[in-house]
Amino acid sequence: MATLRQIRGRIRGVKKIQQVTRAMRMVAASRLRRAQDRIIAARPYAARIDSLLSHLASRSDRKSHPLLVEREPKRVCLVVITADRGLCGGFNHSVVRSATSLIKNYEGREVSLVNVGRRGADFFRRHRTYHVLSEYTGLFRHLRFDDATAVADDIARRYTEGELDKVEVVYNEFRSAIWQGVVVRQLLPIVPKEPEEDKFFIDYLYEPSQGAVLDALLARHLNVQMWRILLESDAAEQGARMMAMESATKNAGDLIDSLTLELNRVRQALITKEIVEIVTVAEALK
Repeated sequence: MATLRQIRGRIRGVKKIQQVTRAMRMVAASRLRRAQDRIIAARPYAARIDSLLSHLASRSDRKSHPLLVEREPKRVCLVVITADRGLCGGFNHSVVRSATSLIKNYEGREVSLVNVGRRGADFFRRHRTYHVLSEYTGLFRHLRFDDATAVADDIARRYTEGELDKVEVVYNEFRSAIWQGVVVRQLLPIVPKEPEEDKFFIDYLYEPSQGAVLDALLARHLNVQMWRILLESDAAEQGARMMAMESATKNAGDLIDSLTLELNRVRQALITKEIVEIVTVAEALK
């Protein structure tokens, strides 16, 4: 049986851990609010530029731009987006597990990786069987649009030069503070959606040319979509960390209650033992 000093030491240790988890939950909640505001602001623009691209691409030849050309996917690239830090539940594990499962589905094809986030980069670096093209770590500390542009330009260059035939991105999409889901989305070649009926979408006169407008729009579209994906992952990470730390704080409280109960039992046992010894000595002295 543990002594009173040992139990008190464990209670003090758990209380210190509870203070840390509570502070981390509050920090994650604050960051989640900012990340949520950013993703809500970015979604309408991303959806609108996607709609505009669909309208323009439907009136253009898909072979007119290298980012629209579909090829047999012999060389596939997965952009795996994880967090730079842990303590966020199954956030990182779910992405890595989905990526490894997807790699198995592409068995027989050349699969390469672009890792965004330290956790995913560390995992795939330890397993030397995976071919890693690029790594981007530390982006989520101060996430900027230039970071999304750097990742998008890298994969666009490789696809344009024929180094890659297909690019997919694996990430956690933010749905709410308590629920995030892993999404696998094709990034390249860009497959425009069926254009929606819109009275503002008519046959325009393009200046300087339709091809020049399409070039600029495709590059912008890829950058914006990558930016939205990074924002989605950032918000999902903060939501997962907030829930994980809230659960850890609650579990620490339950453990403190259990240890306090054990402390009271041990103290009561010691008191009872002392009383019995006193009574025994008193009876012996009569």
